[in-house]
Amino acid sequence: MTGARHGLILALCLAAFPSAADVYKYVDNKGMIYFTDAPLEGAQFRLEWKRTSKKLVAESEKKTVAAMARGPLEVRPPQSQPSRRAHYAAMIEGTARRYHLPPELLHAVIKTESAYNPAALSSAGATGLMQLMPATARRYKVGDIWDPQQNLNGGARYLRYLLDLFEQDLRLALAAYNAGENAVIKYGNRIPPYPETQRYVRKVLQFLWAERASDAGS
Repeated sequence: MTGARHGLILALCLAAFPSAADVYKYVDNKGMIYFTDAPLEGAQFRLEWKRTSKKLVAESEKKTVAAMARGPLEVRPPQSQPSRRAHYAAMIEGTARRYHLPPELLHAVIKTESAYNPAALSSAGATGLMQLMPATARRYKVGDIWDPQQNLNGGARYLRYLLDLFEQDLRLALAAYNAGENAVIKYGNRIPPYPETQRYVRKVLQFLWAERASDAGS
């Protein structure tokens, strides 16, 4: 999904709210997104942001105009996963070196998160190759979350931070990448008992082992 299309969809969502209303964006524990004009109660709801609808529409229009002004962009990645992997291989290698990460680890995370699709968008709002959440993108000053290199930089920086935070324990770093660092800390620096997170850690590790086996055999 391009930035222009994303901005248009957000603007259409906001059309239902009065221009002076506050708009709240919540994500529940199943990854569903809610736009409301009043706070939601319940531990299952996490507030992503609160803004006026007028400000959001203005921001969305500004991003849409800027995206269109940049002219034609390559918005369709190669169709097959192997060709997408080859397309981004050099970028992934360079980013891994920049943040002192094994390239095969970045490949394993990207394969799990997006299957190398820079236009991937989850129901929770995670975006791009590394499936960055908007809050993580802001944290690492990602200017354009849809740009593959910027998205990759933000995800790699976050992964590097998590490895350092959890003393190079890869399983905990991966669990935190999926569920958030606070969830890992909450459960005593253990993988949280969330089936999705536990499956995620196993899947990335399986891809990582396959990457290493492939490198050893080449």
